[in-house]
Amino acid sequence: MGIFGALTTSVGGLRAESYALENISGNIANSQTTAFKRIDTSFMDLVPQTALTAQVAGGVTAQSRSTNSVQGDVQSASVATFMAINGNGFFSVQKPASFSDGSPVFDGVDRYTRRGDFQLNKDGYLVNGAGYYLEGVPIDPTTGNPAGSSPQTLRFKNDFLPAQPTTKVDYRVNLASYPLTTKHDTSVPGSELLQPGSFSAGHNPLVLGTPAAPYTDSSTTGSAQSNKASPSAPNTGNTALSGAAGTDSISASFAAGDTITVNGTVLTFVASGATGNQLNITDNISTLLSKIDSITGTGVASTISGGSITLHSGTSADLSITTSNSTAFAALGFAGGTATAVRGGGGTVGTGQVVGNDNSTFLNESLAGGSVTAYDVSGAPVNLQLRWAKTDSASLGAGHADTWNMFYQVNPNATGTDVAWQNANVNFTFSASGQMSPAVSSVTLNNAVVNGVSLGNPVINFGSGGVTQFADVNGNVQVNQIQQDGFPAGQLQSVSVSTNGRIVGTYTNGRNVDLAEISVATFNGTNFLKRIDGGAFEATDESGAALFGNGGTIVGSSLESSNTDIADEFTKLIVTQQAYSANTKVITTTNSMVQDLLNVMR
Repeated sequence: MGIFGALTTSVGGLRAESYALENISGNIANSQTTAFKRIDTSFMDLVPQTALTAQVAGGVTAQSRSTNSVQGDVQSASVATFMAINGNGFFSVQKPASFSDGSPVFDGVDRYTRRGDFQLNKDGYLVNGAGYYLEGVPIDPTTGNPAGSSPQTLRFKNDFLPAQPTTKVDYRVNLASYPLTTKHDTSVPGSELLQPGSFSAGHNPLVLGTPAAPYTDSSTTGSAQSNKASPSAPNTGNTALSGAAGTDSISASFAAGDTITVNGTVLTFVASGATGNQLNITDNISTLLSKIDSITGTGVASTISGGSITLHSGTSADLSITTSNSTAFAALGFAGGTATAVRGGGGTVGTGQVVGNDNSTFLNESLAGGSVTAYDVSGAPVNLQLRWAKTDSASLGAGHADTWNMFYQVNPNATGTDVAWQNANVNFTFSASGQMSPAVSSVTLNNAVVNGVSLGNPVINFGSGGVTQFADVNGNVQVNQIQQDGFPAGQLQSVSVSTNGRIVGTYTNGRNVDLAEISVATFNGTNFLKRIDGGAFEATDESGAALFGNGGTIVGSSLESSNTDIADEFTKLIVTQQAYSANTKVITTTNSMVQDLLNVMR
């Protein structure tokens, strides 16, 4: 290699720097191209085979060096179907070879790209800005898992999502240990309970087959009161119903003409000579209690002890007492001029149903338990209303336990003997700790029909400890969860990309359903992929085949920027220019030396 070798080497250097300049210009031109991967230039020396003492620097050649594994910045985007890969991997795509009747005909060759600006076209395909169609694996709507492993071109048609009937309702509630029903009276034991005797004959709403309970006596006790004696002493049976100050008489006297009404029977006060349903104003408390007991027919006599009167209902009817002189009645220990006691038991064999005639009675003796919209097999909605009624209380003594029944509304417009509410036919019994004993994890509503809509056999699922009975100052049912699994039919409205790399369809019925899983391909030789137009690549022998399952994560509503650094490219541009100029200087120098050589021959 001599002077002419130096000349040709410099020409090779110009060619290599020109090649580098071409790569730099391409990088700068694509600095704003989505997910573009810059091309760097590698220079390699070409050394001829010579003796050890005759080695020369040799020539140079330029080669492209890919940066496919270098990620660009991920930036947010406003389009829900735009996506970026954070980490390794490529989107698997295809490009149509032709179109038939406006529909793409794919060539079956998989390509790979990092360009994630995909949008739905008119045919339901996700196509990026370079015209590549996204591939993925469809999701099985039943299991929610990918239906296979081989990627295929994804197409989302504007089809309806079939309706799903309600099969399960997840329900968790707390029932107040003392329910404040409309009919409750804290002074009357058992008044907060559902009273079968209050319902129409033959329509006991307790659990189906519950034996008819015999009527039992109930009582109500007034507050302790004292007389007008000096010094004052607690009222006794001998205390008169009227009298002057300093006498053994109640603190506020009854007067002639006053009345006390017991279960509809009127007792009238007279000055003297009382007969029948009359009382002398000079009669005492024992006489009054005897009159009341004779009307109620109770087998347990009403009593007075320590100035406090206890009245008994008997078993014939609930006790209801009113008076025209509430002040004097309050002197007996019953404020407000009334005294009530609801007898226990009653009714017929449990039918597990509430009829229209008893609807108002049932509402007064039960508590709202929440509602949820359920769906039948065709997707028709219906309002599933639940109510709870306490049917027994441990406070009533031995043989009793805190027990509740759950009801659902069958017909909100029921009249007469039409069924308005249906008992779930399960007794929910609670221990003193407020937990179910035994536990009830779920209840099936067999052949449930609500407002004419058949729901089949939905399961009310309480889970573990889902129903409790803890004290609640509000005395109501606290619904902690009520959620069902049905939905009506819906049409595909839009698609988006989730953080777990799935295409999610939003339907007009409000459902969000996973439609497909995006396939992310990786390669052992990422930088040996063959570059083609539109920021896409093809696999080569050097890159190896595509591998799935170990790629980076999908970031929705985002795009990856070009990995070209303008500042870096400008720096390389300066270096390349200087190197090119230096090679031209070598050529100039070589040319001068050649001229000198030629001049020797003259």
